[in-house]
Amino acid sequence: MENSPQSIQELNEWVQRDSAWVSPLRSEVQQVIVGQTHLVNSLMVGLLANGHVLLEGVPGLAKTMALKTLSDAITAEFKRIQFTPDMLPADIVGTEIYNPKDVNFIIKQGPIFANFVLADEINRAPAKVQSALLEGMQERQVTIGENTFKLPDPFLVMATQNPIEQEGTYPLPEAQVDRFMLKVIITHPSPEEERQILDRMGTSDVKITVNKVITAEHIVKARSVVNALYMDDKIKDYIVAIIHATREPEKHGLKISDYILNGASPRGTISLTLAAKASAYLNGRGFVTPEDVKSIAMDVLRHRVSVSYEAEAEGVESKDIVGQILDTIPVP
Repeated sequence: MENSPQSIQELNEWVQRDSAWVSPLRSEVQQVIVGQTHLVNSLMVGLLANGHVLLEGVPGLAKTMALKTLSDAITAEFKRIQFTPDMLPADIVGTEIYNPKDVNFIIKQGPIFANFVLADEINRAPAKVQSALLEGMQERQVTIGENTFKLPDPFLVMATQNPIEQEGTYPLPEAQVDRFMLKVIITHPSPEEERQILDRMGTSDVKITVNKVITAEHIVKARSVVNALYMDDKIKDYIVAIIHATREPEKHGLKISDYILNGASPRGTISLTLAAKASAYLNGRGFVTPEDVKSIAMDVLRHRVSVSYEAEAEGVESKDIVGQILDTIPVP
């Protein structure tokens, strides 16, 4: 690791040198995924900010394919877990198996022991199974019986879920949702993008090779660069003001208190800070701007602001509340 630079110009040059892998990685992913620029960017923010990502959208929008393609372009271990209503926690973390030959128990590790874990349709499984991910996501370790095992570094859970209104879904517990740094909503492609999808995928034998362009170790190194990015005190105050406005909006001139059940926790403050730094890195800058904060704030906060029954009755969603806060808080 080279010595951390001091000036903004040196920081910019450092980031531009270190982030040379970003464009090739995007290119590899875009070979398979048409459009969905925001989705791909959010996944890369999660990688750099060491935060888990939750993707929500109806089936068929390439959520799973995007995650799989990203992992294919990185030299790291990838595991996919298909969540179903009959799963058990041991199906995720592993279990102890009795070995009659040696008259003892042996540990069989589950699929959570990988650099990238795709939790597919996470809300198809009941809460007990969803919660099995909690310790691993937060503590980066898993306990099986009396033994505790460290998870590999980097460790990133990328989960997909169908909208809650769909049949056969179980809403994620609040404690679980808060452990995702970002919640990204996936929408349908535009007619032009859909035509590109048709042209590219319109045969039954499509095979697109994704090349490895970066290693897991390089991502860990890039994170130390992200941590070193410059953030002005005014930007820090701006982040705190946004978070505080989700708890006590009236102090910021917002008359939406009746719509908010719970505001964002301090984990939201940390997540917004790290995600804004990662966004600046992806844009080749050594410093964070207010636009970096605003561009990622919706994905960081939409699942951390709980709406009241009154809001639900009036059709007000968390994204509406976050949007109003971002429009109101003065930008430094």
